Amino acid sequence: MFYYLLYSLRDELGAFNVFRYITFRTAMAALTALLVSLLLGPGLIARLRQAQIGQSIREEGPKSHQVKSGTPTMGGLLIIIAAAIPTLLWADLRNPFVWIAVGATVSFGAIGFADDYLKISHRRNLGLSARTKLALQVVVALLLGGVLLWLAEVKLFTTTLTLPFLKHITPDLAWAFPVFVVLVLAGASNAVNLTDGLDGLAIGSLLVAWTTFTILTYAAGNAIVAEYLGIANVKGVGELTVFCGAVMGASLGFLWFNCHPAEVFMGDVGSMAMGGALGTIAVLIKQEILLVLVGGLFVLEAVSVILQVTSFKLRGKRIFRMSPLHHHFELGGWSETKVVIRFWIMAIIFALLSLATLKLR
Repeated sequence: MFYYLLYSLRDELGAFNVFRYITFRTAMAALTALLVSLLLGPGLIARLRQAQIGQSIREEGPKSHQVKSGTPTMGGLLIIIAAAIPTLLWADLRNPFVWIAVGATVSFGAIGFADDYLKISHRRNLGLSARTKLALQVVVALLLGGVLLWLAEVKLFTTTLTLPFLKHITPDLAWAFPVFVVLVLAGASNAVNLTDGLDGLAIGSLLVAWTTFTILTYAAGNAIVAEYLGIANVKGVGELTVFCGAVMGASLGFLWFNCHPAEVFMGDVGSMAMGGALGTIAVLIKQEILLVLVGGLFVLEAVSVILQVTSFKLRGKRIFRMSPLHHHFELGGWSETKVVIRFWIMAIIFALLSLATLKLR
């Protein structure tokens, strides 16, 4: 909105010319999101507590977590609101990719909202069934894939796949592209959801991932930088840097309230929205494969659950003390804060490794 209203006045006042720069608007979006989070957070938490929207702790979880029962949840609404407002204020709303990113975030957030609502209404840690949740994720992802397929038909997007280290190999997925989008978005959404189990763990790791994707998105949208790095240049996606900056600021603001001991949990409305948004950005900037490395911590958490369930079903034995992986270390004697900080360090290492691959092509 500011871009549309104020940049047009640059001839009358030269200072408004600064609105043409994505870097400036990204920084302002991040600061605005942080400010919105800090201003709205206390009131939202108070309303959630007043409405008795509290977290139900699963009985089979670590016993130390039972003291967290009743902590306000669905705080992910704060992340979505704090990210959406700056995006609408600072991004160029004529860019279709901006609306795709916002739409995907809200849609996945709606799935998480329904899941949280059922948990709260039933007063148990049981919301949507896994099958229903996955079906809804598939529907949203297919719709997004269909939109991108249409954009590819009108030459505004491409369905080719970018492979790290192999810049000259770009297979075109064509009509199979929507199916690939389902795998990316559903995988990212559920992986982030599984990571959300300790105070500050998921949002801190997301903050690292969003910082990385802010850099990657700017690079993908800048023809000169993209050519220098040997990565895909997608015309128009540079504007998504503003969206990434807004989510980064919103994540930082939410961490203020979610650090140990947490005043509020993000709930599925937050974890699914953030996972879906992260997957959407990866698809739009053609870094779907690199997402596996950027979000390496989320992948480890998801794989630990898959291995645990598979091992128990096939052998009747568990590999970990408890899954997801963070509970394994928690039951091994690490304090919650130690687990969170060490996992953040792992997330930073994965992020640095992913950025290091940009020139190894």
